[in-house]
Amino acid sequence: MTDASETLSHNVALPRRMSRSEPWPVRLGRGMRKPGFLAALPVGLLLLLGFLGPLTLVFIFAFMPPQTFSVRQMPTLENFRTIFADSYYLSFLASLQLAASTVAILLVICYPLAVAMVRVFTRKAGILALVLAAPLFVADNLRLMGWMLFLVKGGVVSGTMQTYFGIPVDSMLYTFSATLFGLVYINLPMMLFPMILGVSMVPAQMREAAFDLGASRWQVMKEVDIPLAMPGIMIGALITFILAAGAITEAKVLGGTAVVMIAQDIQKEFTFAQNWPKGSALSMLMIVLAGSLALAMFKRVDLDAIFGRKG
Repeated sequence: MTDASETLSHNVALPRRMSRSEPWPVRLGRGMRKPGFLAALPVGLLLLLGFLGPLTLVFIFAFMPPQTFSVRQMPTLENFRTIFADSYYLSFLASLQLAASTVAILLVICYPLAVAMVRVFTRKAGILALVLAAPLFVADNLRLMGWMLFLVKGGVVSGTMQTYFGIPVDSMLYTFSATLFGLVYINLPMMLFPMILGVSMVPAQMREAAFDLGASRWQVMKEVDIPLAMPGIMIGALITFILAAGAITEAKVLGGTAVVMIAQDIQKEFTFAQNWPKGSALSMLMIVLAGSLALAMFKRVDLDAIFGRKG
């Protein structure tokens, strides 16, 4: 019975190995004839056009002369020369600094929370996840407006400190710290849920084996937990970094003019300045930066192991 099953599995696996040796056009044509591909084709084309269409237009406009609204112009690099010659690098640096700080803070906050949800609050993890995900059903600007009532001078925090403790507290709005707080608050679920996925990928048997071999809790976390959970951690960090670097609501509502992020400069060029080519050039630089980070991350992450395609 065992020999027959081995022979059957060998015969089933043989065509798969032979198909991998075929030229890629043949494999592509066979895959395109599958029912799943044909069923997903209309939606896939719609999403592809909706994604690539605006990006293509932004790319073309980035090389058009400044203050023009037509793509029928002679391409030029004047927009990029202006960006590097002016002080736009300050906006890039502020955005990168805030994004990196947001990722660092959320790594410290979310990893213990993810471990607790996976290994401690196993039965109540769903309720906790629902509580953490509930703010996502409310628009970001509404949630940030609520925090304005807490942080503004005479608001909940300063009013309470003044009334009950006699401690005068100035407004905590329109500062770098307020902007960073808003980014951490808004992006916490974006870091937490991929990290929960990464922590859940750590086999309990491997942790128990490490403890049986005399490893301490710190050694288990350093040598087993964090390396095996790293795919989820890196995905959460990448998503959080990109969202924080391109954020605009947090900087406008809580930061005011204290911090000018690159998304605010892009919005200004597309609206008040009416300089679509320069706004497109700034957008392309952000896309290149985010794409470079994504490619660097995907080279270090085994997506097959994350999605269960590898045994």
